[in-house]
Amino acid sequence: MPTPASGETAPQDGAHIAPITDSHCHLDFPDFAGELHQVIARAGDAGVHRMVTICTRLSNEPQVRAVAETHAPVFYAAGTHPMSAATEPMVTADQLEALAAHPKFAGIGESGLDYHYTAESAAVQQESLRVHIEAARRTGLPLIIHARDADDDMARILTEEHRAGAYSCVMHCFSSGHALAEAALDLGFYLSMSGIAAFPRSTDLREIFAAAPLDRILIETDAPYLAPPPHRGKRNEPAYTAHTARVGAELFGLPYAEFAAATEANFERLFWKAAEWSRAREAKRA
Repeated sequence: MPTPASGETAPQDGAHIAPITDSHCHLDFPDFAGELHQVIARAGDAGVHRMVTICTRLSNEPQVRAVAETHAPVFYAAGTHPMSAATEPMVTADQLEALAAHPKFAGIGESGLDYHYTAESAAVQQESLRVHIEAARRTGLPLIIHARDADDDMARILTEEHRAGAYSCVMHCFSSGHALAEAALDLGFYLSMSGIAAFPRSTDLREIFAAAPLDRILIETDAPYLAPPPHRGKRNEPAYTAHTARVGAELFGLPYAEFAAATEANFERLFWKAAEWSRAREAKRA
């Protein structure tokens, strides 16, 4: 698999570029303080017409919700990040279901397992993950999964829970191995491509994405983290989703616009509530 080229990402005029969605970012983080309007405007200029900002601690949900309420292109999701599972109160499915009543609440999480930094809290992470899965089942909204150095337990729990009752899911910022990718895809889940896929040394990861069905691919930034080249090492932001989309187009051997359209269709199928809200807004404006 060749290393991605450093050519153009897409035309700079947002009115003439195929629209894409940043399916996972953190716009409430202090990295964007005082600049959020400009960040969202730059996203639009790059063709990123929609973003999902993620709440990682329920205590921060009001601030994350306010971002979505203030900015039309922004939707949100909420949950307890696995690295915070041991220090935050245990969330309940009832709590998440109540939050999901908000018209711009589009997903459950992010939840998951992180044994890289917080392996000592594996048991509570697993408990929290199962709660989030139950909330995804009840609401029909997609579960947003964070997985790091926990592939075996992650595949086992996702599979066990899916047998107990179906739910939808995206493996956010996927950077795990072939086995977890196959397990997720076998369950009908989606893999989300972040800037990591554009890193020169991510050959194995690019091969995993290239082998996946096109109709299971999403794109994201995970901003403010993991900026793709040529911005690597700097603060990431939703506009840079276009760089990752270009890499994805190269992997699948498609024109940028065709790959963009595929990821849009995938996003709207999985994040159906955000899609419905967007369509209703466009109908009102017509």
